[in-house]
Amino acid sequence: MPTIAVNPYLDRNFAPVREEITTDKLQVIGELPPDLSGMFVRNGPNPQWTPIGQYHWFDGDGMLHGVQINNGIATYRNRYVQTTGWKKEREAGKALWSGLLEPPQMDNPHGGYKNTANTALVWHAGQMLALYEGGKPHAIKLPELETIGEYNYNGKLVSAFTAHPKVDPVTGEMIFFGYSLFMPPYVQYSVVSAQGELLQTVPIELPIGVMMHDFAITENYTIFMDLPLTFNPERAQRGEPVMMFERDRSSRFGIVPRHGDNSNIRWFDSPSCYVFHTLNAYEEGDEVVLIACRMSSTTVLSSDDSQLDPEGNIPRLHRWRFNLNTGTVREEMLDDVASEFPRINENLLGQPNRYGYTNKMANSPLPLFEGIIKYDLSSGKSQTHEYGEGRYGGEAVFAPRPGATVEDDGWLVTFLHDEGSNTSELVVVNAQDVTAEPVARVIIPQRVPYGFHGAWVAGE
Repeated sequence: MPTIAVNPYLDRNFAPVREEITTDKLQVIGELPPDLSGMFVRNGPNPQWTPIGQYHWFDGDGMLHGVQINNGIATYRNRYVQTTGWKKEREAGKALWSGLLEPPQMDNPHGGYKNTANTALVWHAGQMLALYEGGKPHAIKLPELETIGEYNYNGKLVSAFTAHPKVDPVTGEMIFFGYSLFMPPYVQYSVVSAQGELLQTVPIELPIGVMMHDFAITENYTIFMDLPLTFNPERAQRGEPVMMFERDRSSRFGIVPRHGDNSNIRWFDSPSCYVFHTLNAYEEGDEVVLIACRMSSTTVLSSDDSQLDPEGNIPRLHRWRFNLNTGTVREEMLDDVASEFPRINENLLGQPNRYGYTNKMANSPLPLFEGIIKYDLSSGKSQTHEYGEGRYGGEAVFAPRPGATVEDDGWLVTFLHDEGSNTSELVVVNAQDVTAEPVARVIIPQRVPYGFHGAWVAGE
């Protein structure tokens, strides 16, 4: 009998869990800090039914895993994001949409695509939103993790909504964009007031549709990344991937005043690269500084191996300096260690920050993280929290200590899976002592599959 290849994203701890549970008073190894009060929620793909055709990790239905912490006690619950597509498939008892690796289903009677709401989360103006960059956000009720429904800003939302909006800690504004792969001008740029009102949406023109997963803000500017992961239907007609990284195209970074538009964006050319996630950006004299995890190329949504790049798909922390006076760009690698899912203390988003946290990639063909790297961007030094043999974590989110007066006073929180015992836990690491053992390990009563992005919502 020939062996059937198992899709690695449907196997082991990438495999979905189907049961939604709620449990109180979880076992804690160590001690939860008394002033750590709030809820950690993480989003990720969790297919409800056996997928149609080839399954890509980005395809699964969104599932939220949440741990609420108060007075040293932790509770856990997990819930599907009940999107329209999820409900239709629930009724049908099977998958109705294929995924990103299959041809677009223009004749699907249920619609051409499914908004899975599976990528990230944001808390803004008293509302949690589950995000997916190809469609509208979904409002989520805390702490229950119940889906309220699609959120469209009283009908004002006319574009898709990035998975990575930025909330300015000073003004309270939320900045976001939506991109289209096939409809010029390709990007719509929006600002939401601190009270949650959509104030403006303006077009940003690109020459071709690109996958623009993230962006960055500073005190006065917004930075867009026009990187050469392009969408080209003519390629598909030639039998090539419709989505492909074009190594011969340069990267362009567009800097626009926060309340500006396409008429006052400035584009800076830089060597070809791809960035999934930015750490932060800020202004320094005449320069706008961007820090992000850079790859020389990516095959994320195509399997084009015709020009294999040995350094492709390996993200490393880099810094760019864009001089607004001279128009020059300086790019430098900050570390040669592969890492992704960068985060900071978000009280400093858009402002100069000293510390950044990324997830150290394991030596594996799969996206497994074996530890947390804490970067001191002033000294250029770093420290690593190692999870230990066969233990892999997810994005580490910074939870600031209430009343903290220094940037790194707080905790790094993430879900971790032990491949040996097939058990999951929430780990809480002291951000000022990252090489030490976690201050607390919260044992989760069911497996938490590897996922994408999380958020910490403080109790107050």
